[in-house]
Amino acid sequence: QVQLVESGGGLVQPGGSLTLSCAASGNIYSIDAMAWYRRAPGKQRELVARLPNSGSTYYRETVKGRFTISRDTAKNMVYLQMNTLKPEDTAVYTCNADGVYLRGNTVLANVWGQGTQVTVTS
Repeated sequence: QVQLVESGGGLVQPGGSLTLSCAASGNIYSIDAMAWYRRAPGKQRELVARLPNSGSTYYRETVKGRFTISRDTAKNMVYLQMNTLKPEDTAVYTCNADGVYLRGNTVLANVWGQGTQVTVTS
């Protein structure tokens, strides 16, 4: 019913920048919140940033001041601008949509994309 597709990952040197994009498609009326998670090799998935329709934007402490999450609600897209990247940012970044309201009064919780690899190395 709903699909999330990420793009924009890749290989970058420390100090570099990348912008991730995530497009939600389907019979969507609105989405309460969109977020980016990441999972580094050998580690658990962690929340990086979350942007709800109302309320505060969340950033993980280690990315504050370097990453910026933004949304285009009309297009059902979310972006993650990542600056001053560090090797420890290397991970698979996955898009999440929570509270997805479909036309026809169906609500979906926690829809996930497939993920995009970000590798920061010299």
